[in-house]
Amino acid sequence: MSVVSTANAEHYRWGEACDGWHLLKDTSLSVIQERVPPGKTERTHRHAQARQFFYILEGRAEMWRAGETFVLSTGEGLEVPPGVAHQFRNPFGEDVVFLVISSPTTRGDREDLAD
Repeated sequence: MSVVSTANAEHYRWGEACDGWHLLKDTSLSVIQERVPPGKTERTHRHAQARQFFYILEGRAEMWRAGETFVLSTGEGLEVPPGVAHQFRNPFGEDVVFLVISSPTTRGDREDLAD
């Protein structure tokens, strides 16, 4: 095993201008660092099996979860249980960098919903 960082982790792009780095990619546990620029958002969706935890490293974000909107700042996090509709948003003026931890992995476990 070696030390992992965004410099050597598997990188991917999503949405219009968002980045993700697979820090840990396992079927039972996934840890991803993501960056979302100002004004960007993900599609509303849910996971049948995966429980997720979003933790803000830098900046601020909104998380819509089952009809309620939470504002998260640096050092704060929010759980999303399996089956719960949610959407991560950045309506603020700076990038938001965060961890999304999923157990089990969300691969093949996502259902997009109408926004």
